[in-house]
Amino acid sequence: MSGREIAVLTVGRSDFTRYRPVLRALREAPDVTLRLLVSGNHFSPTFGETWRDIAASGFSFEAGLEMTLAGDTEAAVGKSISLGTAALAQAFAARRPDLLVILGDRYEMLCGPLAALGFMIPVAHLHGGAVTEGAIDEQVRHALTKMSHLHLTAIDSYAARIRQMGEEAWRVHVVGVPALDDILEAATLTREEASAAVGLDLAQPTLLVSFHPTTLEVDRIEEQTGDLIAALQACGLQAVITYPNADRGHAVIVAAIEALAAGDGRFRLVRNAGNALYGSLMRYCRAIVGNSSSGLVEAGSFRLPAVNIGRRQEGKLKPPHVIDCSHHVEAIEAALARALSDRFRAGIASMCNPYGDGTAGPRAARVLIETPLDHRLLVKKFVDYLP
Repeated sequence: MSGREIAVLTVGRSDFTRYRPVLRALREAPDVTLRLLVSGNHFSPTFGETWRDIAASGFSFEAGLEMTLAGDTEAAVGKSISLGTAALAQAFAARRPDLLVILGDRYEMLCGPLAALGFMIPVAHLHGGAVTEGAIDEQVRHALTKMSHLHLTAIDSYAARIRQMGEEAWRVHVVGVPALDDILEAATLTREEASAAVGLDLAQPTLLVSFHPTTLEVDRIEEQTGDLIAALQACGLQAVITYPNADRGHAVIVAAIEALAAGDGRFRLVRNAGNALYGSLMRYCRAIVGNSSSGLVEAGSFRLPAVNIGRRQEGKLKPPHVIDCSHHVEAIEAALARALSDRFRAGIASMCNPYGDGTAGPRAARVLIETPLDHRLLVKKFVDYLP
């Protein structure tokens, strides 16, 4: 296949990191025009204006696709989706891509296939088939699967789940997690450089904390954040805390961690760590704590113990470096003690990350480049497994 324009939609810091090896492979492919569509909270000052990182990494993108509202309300989600859909529809009207690529389960990602629908643009979805039972992401991910024509999954069980949803087997490909292709090499900062970047001496035992709203338990976010902070204060270690993502309830977490850092010099906040710093923190910290998918997926490549709190990641594959616990203070403290023990660390010292073998980016790009964009791809058939 040749002369193909592939548009890739990124709506936040987490998905761009996971796209990067795929983007590089597409950019280097002959007869492929890569069109990067940047939207969502990439433009939010609260979340570090991560569009600057994209520009600094050498990828160009078109302007005018801002969509995320500043509010932390129920209505902000729906209004942001409408703004993003309108902006992308205008972009597709000006120039129709041959294929649209989306990733994951962020609600902002819904704008891509919604806008593409009227133009009959085929959609390829990365990271479908996973489960996130504690968040609205669960609904979004599976909705994106049914709106897509091509599925690039992380592991075999996720591919099986997509087939169970009625998708034809030839549409489903297991490629792994592209973000793992070069994650170890991307962690380029020395311990001294990473220490200077966060304002802590990482030669001392340090935790990396990444905690996001569990959106199906939004009425409990204040209580859950308070329990996490109490456990962090009690453990006696210093910690680097990243800002949460732009889900409803994030303002509660932001206010709490800002108050914590302002009152205790053991804690430092990072709005946007970026690929090199975040990977370097995984290399030098003693454990990652919170409910981010990076604790399940990326941390395994560093053999970094991960304390996974609550239900946000419930249903996903949990490699042996992951320790699940509830939101209660005592449970977090017990999980932390286990994660920091020499016995646990020795037990995962030789583990292999089941989410990737280092070649997912080129493998995914090959599927995007070689799949025929024909009538067969556009016309979806439901495979009924009922007797």
